[in-house]
Amino acid sequence: MSQRQPDPAPGASAERGFVLGLPAPGVDPQEELAELKELAATAHVEPIGELVQHRPRPDPRTYVGKGKLEELKDAYAASGAEVLIADDELDPVQQRALENALQARVVDRTQLILDIFAQHAVSAEGKLQVELAQLEYNLPRMRGLWQHLERLGGGVGTRGPGETQLETDRRLARRRVALLRRRLEALRKQRETRRKARRRTEAPTIALAGYTNVGKSTLLNALTGAKASVDDRLFETLDPTTRGFEHDGRRYLVTDTVGFIRRLPHQLVEGFAATLEETLVADVVLHVVDGSAPEARLEEMVAAVESVLREIGAGELPVELVVNKVDAVDPLGRKRLANRFPGACEVSALTGEGLDELRARLAERFADRFEPVRLLLPHGEGGKLAELYELGAPIDERQDWPEGVFVRARLPRRELRRFAPYLVAEAHAAPASSGG
Repeated sequence: MSQRQPDPAPGASAERGFVLGLPAPGVDPQEELAELKELAATAHVEPIGELVQHRPRPDPRTYVGKGKLEELKDAYAASGAEVLIADDELDPVQQRALENALQARVVDRTQLILDIFAQHAVSAEGKLQVELAQLEYNLPRMRGLWQHLERLGGGVGTRGPGETQLETDRRLARRRVALLRRRLEALRKQRETRRKARRRTEAPTIALAGYTNVGKSTLLNALTGAKASVDDRLFETLDPTTRGFEHDGRRYLVTDTVGFIRRLPHQLVEGFAATLEETLVADVVLHVVDGSAPEARLEEMVAAVESVLREIGAGELPVELVVNKVDAVDPLGRKRLANRFPGACEVSALTGEGLDELRARLAERFADRFEPVRLLLPHGEGGKLAELYELGAPIDERQDWPEGVFVRARLPRRELRRFAPYLVAEAHAAPASSGG
């Protein structure tokens, strides 16, 4: 399951899966397993059976207790499933014990998510990140691949060659990990160069963050006119997509990022630095929430996103909460959302409701970044006018005067000194413009 698999052909039957979960005592098992079932469906696995055991922590050897393991064997055999899916990351011992007991393939939550990421990776960088995360996940589990040699028992020629091959494979895997890290580091530097170029324009940068499937890509499209994929499936966006929009003569850059979930595997938090970095370097994070979700589920999703933002070091960034999908919420539900998230922008990326207010709010947030100025640039210094345009500063007015080019613009504050020699007072500019 952790290797790249093509999407099944239309009409192809999904793989049959049996879901196993260990919710803590007092936790609703259906709520706990709902996300795992959605993940399974996204990976083209149809959950046809399930078993839960309430316990504070998994059994260190068999994941479930001994009695429950016998019940699992009977239930799994009767279900006709082809794969067992566990709602936790299993360690190699637990995974092997379940495989031996069921004589079946066992996939844990992390493998399932890695498989989905492998299916959805499009860019070269996304594919490298998936491969790196898979290798790091598989390295400590590689011993299981050589179980057929271990079962041969002792004797001349059985143990040595197996160990040698296993070490060879591990060494090759580690070498590949190092190579992937170098390639991703080179791509990270290229991304940093592009970001510096964007920073020179002083265009405010906005990162969309949120639980997977809350409509971030639809919001990106609605704000910027982009055409990002918006299929209704988990982890639809893996590669950072940056698009711009203009409001009141000023340009803003918006980046869509990977969706978060509860217990996002650490291999992905580390491996998917590309999208998460875009969150870290943003001027503001728009935390998008699904206003149509049930209240308890909404609380869970908000907490999960806040947790991941803290984990990646973005917890200190300014955050603007955006409640999406309000077109699917009745008036009473909207009142509840307003009470739960006071001051949050309520929008529908689908219908366009609230988007003008959201753009205006973002513009207000960055209003003090630019200083309104009047400049007179002599005709002999055309290079200065080119520099002004390169900055991407909003230009509200431009006129040709006998003395040079008069420009009314909004300059980034840090650039004021560079253009100080060309500043003109308002009293001087007004009469000249009326005559010029």
